[in-house]
Amino acid sequence: MPDTTRLEDTLVRGYRQLALETPARPRDVVLRALDVLLSSLFLLLSLPLSLAIALLVLVTSGTPVFYRGARVFTMYKFRTLRRGAEARLGAYLGEELVSRTQAEFTTVGRWLKATQLDEIPQFVNVLRGDMSLVGPRPIRPVFFEELAHELPSYWQRLVVRPGLTGFAQVRRGYETPMAEKLAHDLEWIADRSVRLYLYTVLATGWRVLKQSIKGLVGRRA
Repeated sequence: MPDTTRLEDTLVRGYRQLALETPARPRDVVLRALDVLLSSLFLLLSLPLSLAIALLVLVTSGTPVFYRGARVFTMYKFRTLRRGAEARLGAYLGEELVSRTQAEFTTVGRWLKATQLDEIPQFVNVLRGDMSLVGPRPIRPVFFEELAHELPSYWQRLVVRPGLTGFAQVRRGYETPMAEKLAHDLEWIADRSVRLYLYTVLATGWRVLKQSIKGLVGRRA
């Protein structure tokens, strides 16, 4: 049978293996312990809300309830887009992706995205060890080769686990150019201190709280 392995998947997995073979620093053990503690606590506290959201998605737009994003791992979110949106949007990135996504939202999905409640299932990824709470945001493997050619240091993002949030996201917005995001990601990778981890988690929590309130108010207006 022909080998159907995509080149970008091979590159990502190769760099990921190199990262896994790199000896962990003592602080990485502490950060992993914080990941497990905080994600477990959040999943427990948010369980009633998660069940309500899952039921709402099922009733309003049917199955599947969860979106399974293809990264180096399978990333989980509550589904916010119409069925088949992944195939229609898979070739786009950055501002073009943001623009085209607007037409794909379900009614409930637009609200979930505005409040960022669709991200809750990613805490399962954190608990499993696929992700950290803080790190470079995961990207589709299909874009990795292209970005690695454009930005020679881009592969260094794979030295650490991808994050549910990141230093780049705290400092800059979603539509920030990739080169600028990379600079912030590399700063996090070089530092990776408990202080910066906690700062990023708290700053993200505050931002999400404000966006959630804005999303709720906007839905009622």
